[in-house]
Amino acid sequence: MATSITVGAAREAAVDWLSAYTERQPGFRGAYFIGSSVRLPEDAELPADSDIDVAVVIDGAQPSVKPGKLLHRGALLEISVFPWKWFCSVDEVSSSYHLAAGLQADTIIADPSGDLRAIQSHVARSFCDEVWVRRRCENALNKVETLLTGIDASAPWCDQVISWLFATGVTTHVLLVAALKNPTVRLRYLAVREVLDEYGRCGLYPELLGLLGCAEMTPDQVEHHLNALTRSFDAAAEVAKTAFPFSSDITPIARPIAIDGSRKLIGSGDHREGVFWLVATFARCNKILAADAPRAMQREFALAFDAILADLGILSLADLSSRGDQVRRFLPILWETAEEIIDANPAVVRSRSGVS
Repeated sequence: MATSITVGAAREAAVDWLSAYTERQPGFRGAYFIGSSVRLPEDAELPADSDIDVAVVIDGAQPSVKPGKLLHRGALLEISVFPWKWFCSVDEVSSSYHLAAGLQADTIIADPSGDLRAIQSHVARSFCDEVWVRRRCENALNKVETLLTGIDASAPWCDQVISWLFATGVTTHVLLVAALKNPTVRLRYLAVREVLDEYGRCGLYPELLGLLGCAEMTPDQVEHHLNALTRSFDAAAEVAKTAFPFSSDITPIARPIAIDGSRKLIGSGDHREGVFWLVATFARCNKILAADAPRAMQREFALAFDAILADLGILSLADLSSRGDQVRRFLPILWETAEEIIDANPAVVRSRSGVS
């Protein structure tokens, strides 16, 4: 990967890749930029721990089957594939916190029929209306419950951890959505800390970290686990053969985000904010190793995964269940805080009904 590239050049690389991709892709309905990089100016340098996210909309697509991360013309791209059926109801799009966030600004790259731009225009017009802000917060809150309910006692341990982890992590999205902020993935805890500081609710932040289990973790602890994760990551990337939806996240080209990005957080004093993605990446590495590595290697790296979980207070499925219950008990406080943010947010529009 190139040592540096401007955001504009990376976007041009994405457009170039898309033009070749769509030529051989039946059912193509459109594409647009999403993610944190949307807010960066063209002449800014794209951070080494960032990529350019592109959503590609296709008839009958399976979201679990996607190109993922890839290098093209020196730019690291993250390609997601969305089925067109997700866009058939503008009300459902406006109520979906992830879809609406990606369509609040016109970042459309391609739109053969014009249908995608019509939907984007509708979402943008009503995005700040209070009724839709609340619906998107409800959508995020419901996702917490869905993920917690989805913890399967018969599933592999890493899958159980992922279900609990992302359910817990979506609590941050409820507040980010209320503040009209991007519901970012890897840096969600850093982003929600800034929101809580902005709205005078910084006292809630330790509770969010407590649900994750990292409120008292030290920089040395997190760095120790990152070093262990680095070894797991490199081993998983080397042996990986089985295809998973996240496979492109555990590759040499993705290392600057998963590993270097986490080290950057530790260096800036935001070590606790990096724990969420450390655990997610650990779980994914262990899933790859379980599928493709020799048993001795599986056992070796499972110990490192177990070590970070132990520091979070998680040793068993019973612990995951107990921590899930803690998250559920926290939801009324979370919702009350989201409502306070909506009420205090000057960008929220209260004069329109939001009915389409």
